[in-house]
Amino acid sequence: MKGFKDFILRGNLIELAVAFVMGTAFAAVVTAFTEIIIEGLAKAGGAPNFDDWKPGGWTSVGPFLTALVAFLIIAFMLYFFVVKPYEAARDRFLAEDEQVSDEISLLTEIRDALTHR
Repeated sequence: MKGFKDFILRGNLIELAVAFVMGTAFAAVVTAFTEIIIEGLAKAGGAPNFDDWKPGGWTSVGPFLTALVAFLIIAFMLYFFVVKPYEAARDRFLAEDEQVSDEISLLTEIRDALTHR
């Protein structure tokens, strides 16, 4: 039982569980937002819903195109509303830490060079 207790209380497992729950909640938000975008497109000029389109009798082409449009909307939203702001914040707040790291490595090289003389 001690091994099982250690396994359950291991930090990685807890972090993974939290990440899973957060990912599920985030997926719900992204799905709802995608539905808002599709509804807005429908009001503007027709819904991008190809479910009933069956070229040559292929019944799976229409739903595939609908899923593809939804995927592209989700990818667009994630890139411009999550990835780009994250990169900007990371560059803004971590740039100073990288400069300090470069200065420390340079000072370490100078110290090592003086030590070897």
